[in-house]
Formats: sequence, C-alpha cells, structure tokens
Amino acid sequence: MANPKCSSTSCLLALMLLVLDLNPVESVWPLPQKLAISEERYPLNPDYFNFHYGKDQASTWKGCSLLDSAFTRYFPLIFPDWTSGNGVFPSTQDKTFSLVVTMDQKDCDGYPNEGSSERYTLNVSAGQAVLNSETVWGALRGLETFSQLVHQDEDGTYFVNKTEIEDFPRFQFRGILLDTSRHFLPVKAILNTLDAMAYSKFNVFHWHIVDDPSFPYQSRTFPDLSNKGAYHPMSHIYTQSDVRRVLAHARLRGIRVIPEFDSPGHTQSWGKGQPNLLTPCYKGDTPSGAFGPINPASPLSYTFMSQFFKEVTSVFPDSYFHLGGDEVNFSCWQSNPDIRVFMQKMGFGQDYTKLESFYMENIVNITSALNKTSIVWQDVFDYHERIPKDTILEIWKGLPAVYKAEMSRMTKAGHRVLLGAPWYINHIAYGQDWRLSYNVQPQNFSGTEEQKKLVIGGEVSMWGEYVDATNLSPRLWPRACAAAERLWSDESQTGSADVAFPRLQEFRCGLLRRGVRAEPLNPGHCRNEYQGI
Repeated sequence: MANPKCSSTSCLLALMLLVLDLNPVESVWPLPQKLAISEERYPLNPDYFNFHYGKDQASTWKGCSLLDSAFTRYFPLIFPDWTSGNGVFPSTQDKTFSLVVTMDQKDCDGYPNEGSSERYTLNVSAGQAVLNSETVWGALRGLETFSQLVHQDEDGTYFVNKTEIEDFPRFQFRGILLDTSRHFLPVKAILNTLDAMAYSKFNVFHWHIVDDPSFPYQSRTFPDLSNKGAYHPMSHIYTQSDVRRVLAHARLRGIRVIPEFDSPGHTQSWGKGQPNLLTPCYKGDTPSGAFGPINPASPLSYTFMSQFFKEVTSVFPDSYFHLGGDEVNFSCWQSNPDIRVFMQKMGFGQDYTKLESFYMENIVNITSALNKTSIVWQDVFDYHERIPKDTILEIWKGLPAVYKAEMSRMTKAGHRVLLGAPWYINHIAYGQDWRLSYNVQPQNFSGTEEQKKLVIGGEVSMWGEYVDATNLSPRLWPRACAAAERLWSDESQTGSADVAFPRLQEFRCGLLRRGVRAEPLNPGHCRNEYQGI
C-alpha cells in the first residue's frame, strides 16, 4: 500500500538505506569534534582484552574506584553476548589488546560539577588504544566512544578500526528532565534512563521530583509532606535511600543530579502535609475551601522553606538548585483579603507580578545563603524580579522567534541561559520528529559573541502527564539523542539531519542491543533486535 506520508525525498533516502551497505565504523554518537577512522582494522578477542592505567599512574595511584567500576561495566558493553570460554565467537588471533587510560587529575572521589572537564583524546592502533583525559569524567566519555567503535563482522568476530579522536562537549550543561510527580517513576526506570543518558553523553539529570499532583520525596524534616502528599505513602515515594541510590548511579556515569522543588505555584501536594503553607482562596468574604500558591505574605512560609531547603541541599550535593517559579495563577492571591492588605502595605498596588517577585527574591536569597546557584524558569526574569546576576534562567516557552528574542534579552542582562523550549519531547508527532530537535541552533539569536557564551547548554524535558514507566524509554529514545548531538558536537559538522540519519539509525540499534527500548526511526530492522519482551 502506498504511504501518503512518504515524500519523494524521504522515500528515496529510505530506499538508499536498504540498498547501501552502511559502514558501521562511522556510527559514533554524538559525533566527536575531530574524528579520523582508517580502513585498517584489528580483530579483538575478549579473552585477551584488558583495561590498564598508564605506567606512571599505575605505579603512583592505587586505582580509581570510579574508573574501575566503569571498566567492569563497559566490558560487556564492548563485547555483548560474549561469555568466557564458551567457544561461540570465532577468534583469528590471541594477541593481547589493551585500552590504556591516563588522566591529568585524580578526582575519583568527588561528584561531577559545572566546571568538570569532559575533554579526552583516543588513539586506536595495533594492540592498544590510548585514552587520555584531564579528569575521570573525560575518561568516562572516552570509554563510551571506544565502546561504539567496536563492532562484529558477519562471522561474529569483534574488531576495531584504527582511529584518532579529539573530543570535548560544545556545551557544559546537557540535561534531561524527568517528571516524577504527575506519574511516579520507579527507581529502576530512573536508573535505566541514567544508563541511556551516559550512552548519549548527557551529563545532567534534572529531577522534577514534586509538583501539584503528588509529593513523592520523603523528607527527614517534614515527613508528612510525602505521608499525605504522595499518591501512596509507602509504595509511591523516594526514600532517602532511593535518592542516595540515584545519586550514586549517576555519579558513576559522570551525571550531575539537580533537583527541582518548584514554587510558589505547582505546590498543591505540599499543602496536604504542611498546614498554613498555601494561600486560602476566597469566594467573596468567605473561604472557598480551595488553596492557591504558597502564601508569600506569611513569614511562616519562609521559615518552612528555609528549613526544608537546608535539608534538601544537604541531600543533593550539586551546586545548582532549581527553584521553578513558573505558571503562578494570581486569582487566589487576588481573592484573599490578607494578601490584598499585604499588597497595599508593600506598595505593590494591583500588580501581582510584584508579589511573586517578592517571594522569588526571598527564595533565591535562601538558596544563596546555602551556597547554591539557583536555576529558575523564564517567568522569573519576565516579571522583572531582582535576582542575583549568577542566577541561571531556563527558557521553556515559545516558538523559535519568541525564544530567540528571550535569549537576546536575558543574555544582554548578563544572565547565563539554558534552552529548553524546543526540546519538550513529551509532545509527539507522526514520523521523524527528531529532525526538529536536531535542527535547533542554540546560539542563533541576536547578540554579541559575549552574549552567546552565556548560553551554557540546554535540556530535553519529558513531562509526565501521559508518561510513566510503560512508555518512558520509547518516547525518550532515540528522540532525545538529537539534542544530545546538538549540545555536544560541532554544529558546523552536524548541520544535516539527512547526513546524521544513518548514524542515528545505527546508534538506535546499539541502544536496543544494550536493552534500551528505543522506538524505530523508519521501516527497517536491526541486526540485533530488542530482546526484552
């Protein structure tokens, strides 16, 4: 049957992919900054493959537990389906092949942060590959790249081509947001997402952990927040142990975990476990029984937020902390007589954006006192709030013309900016909608070169209205990979979605082999189909 959705160009491309024998050695994703692959190839025997530290470091260091863990994790990723001594895979030789890792800094005991270098070089030649990096975080990125360079021929023999790579990320912040309030995501689903993020070299997990529908974070200081605000106080919560597990899993993969506790709006679930926090709404002179955003006129609100944020910032080690600040509905504040009196006392008149500004300025000051850098949604900037210059602004609204104008205004004001608006991939469309994400140009806005340097990266958002553990992975992958390459790779080398398509198709097949439920990009097949069903 003819497909009316298939244009002449896309149909021709699909036919070419079926006919051409695509070279698998060119399937690295995201594309390295400098990549030179030769036709010369070296067979690999898993029985004679090993990881080594460089000679100088092997004698002076007692090993790096983070990197040792990565060696263990990557061996089966490099040699999938291999079992020692099973005789299944042919071997044409028994020469030893070593992957030698050297690092300039031994920073194996800490967490990745905003200043962590992910730069590395990788040179593959006969008998060895040499991976050099400034930090352990760069070594992790290089290990991932090497794992994508190893392939199997039709006989099942593993091989790697002679290769030279110099690589580093274009942007320091390459994130994925998961919403665990609208639908609770089991810890395993989060850990699986972190695995797939590492395969695509994402380095920030933005954990939108609570919102209006539910409060799954189990607080030590205020246990009633989850006892009364979660969907279920036992089965649908993240305990302190769960959070530590996520943090540890992310750290081993070089991924930062940035929590978001959005306020003053998006806080209906907070009010169930914390009395007198939310604003009582009125109908005329009588309370209606409904509640609105956090009460910005009450000193008790700031006392609570100070105590709660002191706990949360001690649990999450990253220096960044997302405060939200978006989509505040003013109608409840407008109905409340105490709020109206406070507005007059403060000289705000009828401008409730000034009231939100008052609240957010206080909240940002709380996090600053806790030595955290605040991230806020763009609404905070749009309301002309007086916030520290080091506050990071995240753009989530608008079509390209709108968000580009916003980026110009924000960077002109001297703020660092994250771009999220074009990567809300919980919105889905028929066909290859990843191309829209791939064609985004994060620094293509009106401004000076200094302004454009203030764009520190961006993130993919997977909001949870219609997403839970059943469809998280296929909705996220491989569509998120488009943003991964845009945020990592040189834009001048990755300007064509058509050119990128065969490489993304090959990478998607690699995700399937690693157990990631990545949805198809086009009619076709993978040599190793998904086996998890």
